Amino acid sequence: MQTPFNWLRGCRSGAELMAVIRLIHKSPDLFQNQAQNQEKIGQPFLLTDTPCQRCHFYPHDDSLAARYCKTCQMIIAWSSRLSRISNPAIIVWGFVNYIPPQISPDKLFGRTDFHGVYIHDDHHFLIMLYRKKLAEWIRELLIYQGSDIKGLIQIFPTTGNSKRGNMGDILCRAVHHEARFPMDLLRVRFYSAAHQIFDPQSREKQGVLTFEVSEFLNLLEMATVFRTLLNSDARKNFLELTQLKSVKEEQFYWGRFMGYLSDEAKDMLNSWNIRQWPRTRIQLLYDLLSYVRYSY
Repeated sequence: MQTPFNWLRGCRSGAELMAVIRLIHKSPDLFQNQAQNQEKIGQPFLLTDTPCQRCHFYPHDDSLAARYCKTCQMIIAWSSRLSRISNPAIIVWGFVNYIPPQISPDKLFGRTDFHGVYIHDDHHFLIMLYRKKLAEWIRELLIYQGSDIKGLIQIFPTTGNSKRGNMGDILCRAVHHEARFPMDLLRVRFYSAAHQIFDPQSREKQGVLTFEVSEFLNLLEMATVFRTLLNSDARKNFLELTQLKSVKEEQFYWGRFMGYLSDEAKDMLNSWNIRQWPRTRIQLLYDLLSYVRYSY
């Protein structure tokens, strides 16, 4: 019969995934009773009868004259209300040597910055949180656990039901990638777009996919400073500068660009030696801007 993780893998969108996680925590009987009370699976697809048209496993609920089983109807109802807050959310799938106390559902549920947490077993967890809280969550994890916690954390945004794969497909692919590294330290794999999880080789070769956790946290802090010292127009102009192919043209516009910046912004760019960065690393910096806040 269907386990809670089976229900998670059957989610089509981030909103459905959030709904299932919350229902597992708030109404566990909904999933337990579904497995216990159904003595048989649903009918095969016939002209006069079909199983639940969402899970394709349990019979649809005749008492409600619906196309779905009771559990799927509840998931659909909840997901319709959660779609707005699921869009800026991200998913953290962790495969670690132990589950730290900071990831306890009792501690995280009820916090506005955490949208859900699911503990699969002694080594796997799934968290949905507001993306701008990512750096704060990683920092808190390192403060309390330090170098004791080891493994791989994969981070990717939510998505809808697209041709590139729905949310359940993406979660299954994350599980597929989780054992690629030895459990000697804590690593982070960051996917700026969910579909990248199906073909990570190119980003891995470019060095913009897998990081040690301290290195990734440092990148988030750099993105915070970059977003704070450069306004939106300056960031747009800088990105256009990096895409110029003529060296002479780039040198000319770089001088004009630096003339518009504050002394703090100039010092930042010069100390980072950002003109020597490869374009892939600059793009990674821009991808991280939506994960950080302004620093005052």
